[in-house]
Amino acid sequence: MQVKLVAPRDMPKLGKGGTLASRQALLHSLAHIENWAVDLSWDIIARFGSDPTYELPRAFFDDFVQVAADECSHFCSLAKRLEAIGSSYGALPAHDGLWESASTTAHSLPARLAVEHCVHEARGLDVLPGTVAKFRGNGDEETAALLWDVIYAEEISHCAAGVRWLRHLHKVATSQQPASAAADDGWAADARKYDSVEAWFHSLIRSHFKGSLKPPFNDAARKMAGFGPEWYMPLSTGAAAAAAAKAAEAGSTAEQPQPQPQPQQ
Repeated sequence: MQVKLVAPRDMPKLGKGGTLASRQALLHSLAHIENWAVDLSWDIIARFGSDPTYELPRAFFDDFVQVAADECSHFCSLAKRLEAIGSSYGALPAHDGLWESASTTAHSLPARLAVEHCVHEARGLDVLPGTVAKFRGNGDEETAALLWDVIYAEEISHCAAGVRWLRHLHKVATSQQPASAAADDGWAADARKYDSVEAWFHSLIRSHFKGSLKPPFNDAARKMAGFGPEWYMPLSTGAAAAAAAKAAEAGSTAEQPQPQPQPQQ
């Protein structure tokens, strides 16, 4: 199967799921994201796993092998569902925005974890409940159940993996002293500039991600993935961010019922 790639600005609108064509476009987009996610899961292992400066334990590899397996299962399930509603993967155009982010973070595991897992994966948690509602509201309960009952909880665990290993790297960096001042010029030196992993994350995103983070945020799912508003609210700017912060403080944001994330094996 071959997918025609176009620039993100040239992608047709997905719609709100009110027509069969719109639901096919939504499913195709989700399947494409999962397809890239499979490659990204293996890439993070192959690209960074052998670098001794990161001091990665076996659990890192176990986590991302599991993520790769989950993403492959998601892609296959979504592609099968796409065929069931009269289309197929490759029938519509797609963009490679996720891989562009991977290219810009190819030199740095901390940047890769921050951008791909703590921004892009987390954004998926923000929008997925609304996507489920589009399918459910238009009578496609089978797709809605697949997204909500299976994929959602596993995506929370994938986001959690990014948070967990970024925390690990910050802990490694701040618990060791460089052998010499001349040697203290890599990723660990950068991490040691920040007293908290959250502050380091903010710096990584400002350096490697264009633009601000867009509310509304799925605070409950993000909390289940291991990071609260102190991670992402400082990166969200403008009136919308202020409104989101005020709503969160007042406890007025309606919470979606949340699935339980599956523990990594």
